[in-house]
Amino acid sequence: MPTAIAVTSADLALSPQDERTLPAVVLRDVDQRPLDQALAEMQTLVEQHGHVIVVCSRAAPLAVRRRLQTVRALLESDRIALFSPDLPPLGLAVLARQLRQLASCDLSPGVLASAGRLLVHYIHSGALLNSVARLDRVPVGLKSHAKSWMPGSQFAVLAHPEPQLVRIGPEAMLTGPEFGTWMLVAKGQLQSDWVTATLAPAWNVLGLRETALPADSPGWWGTGRLIEFCTYLPDLSVLYQLVTSVRRGSCHWCGIDVIGDRCVFCSATPPAHDGLRDAQDRPRENRTAVG
Repeated sequence: MPTAIAVTSADLALSPQDERTLPAVVLRDVDQRPLDQALAEMQTLVEQHGHVIVVCSRAAPLAVRRRLQTVRALLESDRIALFSPDLPPLGLAVLARQLRQLASCDLSPGVLASAGRLLVHYIHSGALLNSVARLDRVPVGLKSHAKSWMPGSQFAVLAHPEPQLVRIGPEAMLTGPEFGTWMLVAKGQLQSDWVTATLAPAWNVLGLRETALPADSPGWWGTGRLIEFCTYLPDLSVLYQLVTSVRRGSCHWCGIDVIGDRCVFCSATPPAHDGLRDAQDRPRENRTAVG
């Protein structure tokens, strides 16, 4: 069985992007059910799939995140990865779906888990808001705070990859991706066509789809009057090429294949390179001769 991709709520399990996209495992009410039920569910997933990657929003209740950490610790398993990138809820749902796409390929569990940290760099995630008065995840100046109290004000905010904030006006625009993407839009209680009629054409998106607003989005953005958006790479072949083009190695602690400098399963970072350590230990005159 392929590696399981789990999410903590059903709204993070987006509809499949293609016929190869694997279904997400939804860990429903993980903080409200008895601990032994949560343990049994996770143990079954590990036995069936070998490895489990749990994608959890940083906006999720603290009780959810603590319960996941408790379950992993009690099972004493390094085959469970808890992955919580700093993305708004819609962007996180898109990333989870990309991992579900890649889970159908011949990628080892460690490489698949590491792929999330790579693909996050290709996601542009933001929202159109009626107010930034309660927005605390993106830097907001005093002038913008003051203008947010003016009736009819709207703000375009990009949270990732680089924070941006502009007040909507004739010349307002956000800097978008420099490569071809699709856009996913989730409408809250705000009425506006700025995202679909102005932003999407300016970003030259190749396609646009709509979905329901994630339950955690109003809390993340500080208001329920919003339209959340996210651009992403939809094609499995492109995602696979990106991941397989990166040099991979083995975790020095658990031995699993990884890409990058940190194992997502055991959280170990690589020790200092032996060659670098040897060079640092050489006498100065020898280091000069080698250099």
